[in-house]
Formats: sequence, structure tokens, C-alpha cells
Amino acid sequence: DGGFPANSMQQYGALMFCKWLYKKTGIFFRLPTEAEWEYACRAGSNTIYPFGDDAASLNEYAWFNQNSGDRYHKVGQKKPNAWGLYAMLGNVGEWVLDQYQSDFYATLSGKSVDPVRMPEARHPRSVKGGAYNSESKDLRSANRQMSDPVWNRRDPQIPKSRWWNADAPFVGFRLVRPLKQPSPAEAETFFQTYLGF
Repeated sequence: DGGFPANSMQQYGALMFCKWLYKKTGIFFRLPTEAEWEYACRAGSNTIYPFGDDAASLNEYAWFNQNSGDRYHKVGQKKPNAWGLYAMLGNVGEWVLDQYQSDFYATLSGKSVDPVRMPEARHPRSVKGGAYNSESKDLRSANRQMSDPVWNRRDPQIPKSRWWNADAPFVGFRLVRPLKQPSPAEAETFFQTYLGF
């Protein structure tokens, strides 16, 4: 609301928003895979950051620990990447679909087209992009972060909420709308797969 990024939610909450949006509009949206997210972030570049290799330029593109005042900001106040996408780096980290596995890409043989590490547990899941409290090295296009249950340690509910992260205002999400929309049965299978934890 008000131009700020979605924040403080667990991956489950982001996926439930996708399901609600699908039921409301009939249009399927989901979180991107890690590979899709990185492709969109890089915007055709092969450098450390979408704009080059010099971290000194980060101030023009991202809110991070050196310029954020330790808080997230409205989207669109920094420069977009070459494809016009704002806040791919910094501000709030973004959930992706993948289960976090530190050596996942090393396990792939040859060229893989849009690989995804399917979920097997609630944690750890992958977060991309870094956040307002991240160091410049953590805003690299290829950087990955794993979720941590400690992000919700102050939640007074028993059991802890599956929707919110009481201690993680630095995590949000970004949606993708697949060009080829799934059938209703495929959409339902998707939600059962990713919301089953």
C-alpha cells in the first residue's frame, strides 16, 4: 500500500496471495524460480550487478545498509535495471519458489533451462536480492539467502504463524505471470505442491 514493497511475510503468505489472486481474477501468478529471478535481475548483463561490476554505483539502484537509514522505502525511487524493473536489489529481499540448497547449481549437469529446487520442507527456502540492511556484496545478482525460522521468533502464537515473519521486515515478494497459463488442474497441483508444508 502506498507504493511500499510487500514485506514481513513468509513464503507461505506470498503463495497464498498468489492463490487468492488466481481465484479472484482467473489469472495465474506465482513466485519466480531462482533462475527466473536472476534472469530478470540481470536484464541481459553478465556482470556482478545488473549495471556493472562497481559496487560504488549501487547507491543509484538500491536501498541497502549504506543509504537506507535501516528501513525499506517506496519502490521507484532508485534507477530500474535495463529492463525497467525497479528494486531488484536491496529494499526487501524477495521470496522465490526454490528450496534452498547451497550446492544446488553444482548438482546440475550441462545446461539446464529454468532449473528449480522443488520443496521438501518449510525451511530453508531461497530469498534473492538482498535488503535495506544488506551489505553491497549481498546484493549481487547471483547472491542467494536461505530463510531462517528465527525470522519469526517473536511471534506470540502457538504454533508460530505460517503467514508472517514478525522479525523479518526485510523479506517480501515479487510475482510473475507465466506467458503460458496453466490449466485449472495444473494450477491446483502447483498450489498443493508449494503450500503443502
